[in-house]
Amino acid sequence: MIPFEEALRTVLDSVRRLGSERVDITNATNRILAEDAQSDMDMPPFNKSAMDGYACRRADLVNELEVVETIPAGCTPTKSLEPNQCAKIMTGAAVPQCADCVVMVEFTENPTDSTMRFVGENTDDNICLRGENIKEGQVVLFKGTRIGPQHIAVLASVGCAQPVVSKRPRVGILATGDELVPPISRPGPSQIRNSNSFQLTAQVESMGAIAKNYGIAKDTDQSIDKMFKQAVEENDVVIVSGGVSMGDFDLVPGILKQNNINLLFEKVAIKPGKPTVFGVSENIYCFGLPGNPVSTFVIFELLVKPFLYKMMSYDYTPVAVMMPMGESFKRTKTERQAWIPVVITDAGMLKPVNYHGSAHINALCIADGLISIGVGVAEIEGGTVVPVRLI
Repeated sequence: MIPFEEALRTVLDSVRRLGSERVDITNATNRILAEDAQSDMDMPPFNKSAMDGYACRRADLVNELEVVETIPAGCTPTKSLEPNQCAKIMTGAAVPQCADCVVMVEFTENPTDSTMRFVGENTDDNICLRGENIKEGQVVLFKGTRIGPQHIAVLASVGCAQPVVSKRPRVGILATGDELVPPISRPGPSQIRNSNSFQLTAQVESMGAIAKNYGIAKDTDQSIDKMFKQAVEENDVVIVSGGVSMGDFDLVPGILKQNNINLLFEKVAIKPGKPTVFGVSENIYCFGLPGNPVSTFVIFELLVKPFLYKMMSYDYTPVAVMMPMGESFKRTKTERQAWIPVVITDAGMLKPVNYHGSAHINALCIADGLISIGVGVAEIEGGTVVPVRLI
């Protein structure tokens, strides 16, 4: 049994990064940039009005001004302002030559249909200058950025319609257990529905990787081996849930070895998730996760997710905040690092969720995050400020 920190280091040190590919911007969300994205133009590309109002020469504001044209957004000004002239202008429109400010329409009046008088005391320039946000050739998003909706807007604005991104790992997912039936089936005596495969599929897809659910293998060497071989042929990573502990029907570690998978560890000093297996070969990575769904969820978040992100050249840092415990938490067994689901109260304190163990997946549905209790630590006192890993 190895410490969690060693397990994480072993997993990350084993990564072989994937290559890159171009994708259409419409398919780039959640992908990882493999090259810096540069702007092909200044932004804004012209001096732009920040307000609806009148483009003026500041020196003329004490006078009544002739309105020489109206400039909608998307139209190029046709006139350069002469003394005591102005142009009515809309937000986002190009400012005419010689104008050095835009006065808000709220601070003007119109003595005639073709004149304007400024009635305010002072005005800001209200002009977004060409290139003040981005210069042509400037890097706007760096390699390694995980692309979210805000990054899509930036890519679109600088003409990067086909960004270069890291390839996504293909992850094969299979569950083992004679007791398992598909969610669509009603379990018979001594049976339960397979939730792990669907949970893992959702976790993989939510981070931008590709998941394929291979279903349920029976607790026999032949069934597991056949399904495992198929998954190996079609994927970069295979995740097997169940069959990794010490029971008579926990066959997964042996089958991995039979398929020339070098197991780098088979137990981790963590709760939940002790019987976690990780192995590698020349062409495939394999994770064997415990069958209980909380264990599966937690181990994916702690080990598998950082691993898959590193395959995509993304430096993953989980979101964690420091918050005080609203009450004390005690435990009797301290030989493993424990991860406990917690909620954030209205008072901004952490409260452990009513949690019955690694089969109690419902507890995670109300949890805001997980807190860690180190090896040898029996109690976290109320008021202690601890990091909470948000989920």
